[in-house]
Amino acid sequence: MTTDASPAPSASGPALAGATGGNDARLTNEDLAPLKKQTWGSYNIFAFWMSDVHSVGGYVFAGSLFALGLTSWQVLISLLIGISIVYLLCNLVARPSQAHGVPYPVMSRLSFGVLGANVPAMIRGLIAVAWYGIQTYLASAAFVVVVLKFFPELKPYADVHVHSFAGLSALGWGGFLLLWVLQALVFWNGMETIKKFIDFAGPAVYVVMFLLAGWMIYKAGWQNVGLNLGEIKYSGWAAVSVMITAISLVVSYFSGPMLNFGDFSRYCHSFADVKRGNFWGLPVNFLAFSIVTVVTTSATIAVFGELITDPVETVSRIDSTTAAVIGALTFLTATIGINIVANFVSAAFDFSNLSPSRISWRAGGMIAATASIFITPWNLFGNPEVIHYTLDVLGGFIGPLYGILLADYYLVKQRQVKVEDLYTMRPEGRYWYTNGINRDAVKALVLAAAVCVACVMLPQLRKAADFSWFIGAALGSVFYLMFTRKR
Repeated sequence: MTTDASPAPSASGPALAGATGGNDARLTNEDLAPLKKQTWGSYNIFAFWMSDVHSVGGYVFAGSLFALGLTSWQVLISLLIGISIVYLLCNLVARPSQAHGVPYPVMSRLSFGVLGANVPAMIRGLIAVAWYGIQTYLASAAFVVVVLKFFPELKPYADVHVHSFAGLSALGWGGFLLLWVLQALVFWNGMETIKKFIDFAGPAVYVVMFLLAGWMIYKAGWQNVGLNLGEIKYSGWAAVSVMITAISLVVSYFSGPMLNFGDFSRYCHSFADVKRGNFWGLPVNFLAFSIVTVVTTSATIAVFGELITDPVETVSRIDSTTAAVIGALTFLTATIGINIVANFVSAAFDFSNLSPSRISWRAGGMIAATASIFITPWNLFGNPEVIHYTLDVLGGFIGPLYGILLADYYLVKQRQVKVEDLYTMRPEGRYWYTNGINRDAVKALVLAAAVCVACVMLPQLRKAADFSWFIGAALGSVFYLMFTRKR
């Protein structure tokens, strides 16, 4: 697998003299234009998914699947099916961006129109801002653990009841702002630096994860380690129902980065590399990470006398300060990795698409980062009901968007794209539709999203909420095809 370097978006530059001649400044900047050179290989995609999976959130999510009341083999089957679905869906959404070298919001112009694409861009951007703030807060919590290991006298400043502002302790603010700046520095240096960072971050976590698992097994003893984190409650058809829910949860967990995966597949020099990287990064990597996670979590009962699902808390309980610090710093690095690839890069392209002549890729990213401070993500994360409704309502739009984009590209447009028309405001342009907006796509999105949001908000439809992504994707594609055929 190759590890060829990739230029920063601005360094790649637009193909103005060729495929995108006659670009309109209101739709184009150096970052959104088609790439001249696509140099990422399969390892880079593999590392992307490692960075996306290997985080505090990924650790907790993997453990939660093994606590659903199923046997370990039932969970493993659910994991394999769910992650295989994600693998196939990522390949589908990756193809158009890889083929034409354009990011997700530009590819959305194909379906929504050159101006209507701001709708899916804004939706994905808002989701990225919320998760960016939450992930930064989680990474800063790991940093605070490290600081208190070396300077226990600072504990009063970590107490929200003693020194705090806007619901966060003084030390928490220090950690949050430090992580905010560090992520901004990595991002500001462009996609080449981001690529190098994720190439390192994902494998680094594996090293620490295996060492931590080995140490925990040694302390607990093999006989006290298993793959079931909760009491087995289901059998027969009831177990099948819970397995289907687990499969849906896996797909929903990856729904955000899956939608804008084109922001990264555009850098690959072949679609074969994308598929190979996706295979190693999704089914193989996620299954291995989940097993190591569950073994480590299971051992916490024997070692510490209680079940601990937070990896930062687990390493903080280790007697060796050096081991605890290395572990916490590694998970901190991993969380930064997922934050940059899943949220920073996406928001940068999305907000840049709103006004390309005024907002560059870097400016778009900094807008998202700044907004993440003002939403006080620690308060959002600390209130499960608020975060549930906020993110689930926004997430109700992801499935429909995915369904519309793929139905249009594969079934309506038959994979035929006139790239230069993605960058023109001329009414005769293929993607101008009506005043720059494809009303069929907007109507399909509104109707499908309304059903998904109803599943989240209405108690009588709550059982369907776990399947809102599938419901939204199916309805979005069906409504779009109906409206398009009628027209």
